[in-house]
Amino acid sequence: MQLSRELPDYIYSLRQADGHQAKVNDRVLGRSFILSPNTLIEDWPVTSVAELSAEHLAPALEQNPALVILGTGERQIFPPAAVMAACLTRGIGIEVMNNASAARTFNVLAGENRRVVMAIILESAS
Repeated sequence: MQLSRELPDYIYSLRQADGHQAKVNDRVLGRSFILSPNTLIEDWPVTSVAELSAEHLAPALEQNPALVILGTGERQIFPPAAVMAACLTRGIGIEVMNNASAARTFNVLAGENRRVVMAIILESAS
């Protein structure tokens, strides 16, 4: 039996993520970022769920997603209601999970050609 490797038809894949770093394709990132299958927005200025506001989601929402995945670090921490409402009032779903789960979910949905955007919070290593 011949096996062939199927390459995705999108640019970015999230290979690994925890509370302090993530690997997008072959690049290790140490600051929070926003990712869609074809867009990477680095240095997203959020370092904790406590400081997250609805305005911080604007770059993610500009990607016209059907779903936003919010990775909140090592643990799942729900954001303020205004953050959830920023998505839901626009008819955009939002799922909140730890970064490892967010990475797996993002890759599955991107592989299914879904309109998914992930906003992932990485804690500063200070």
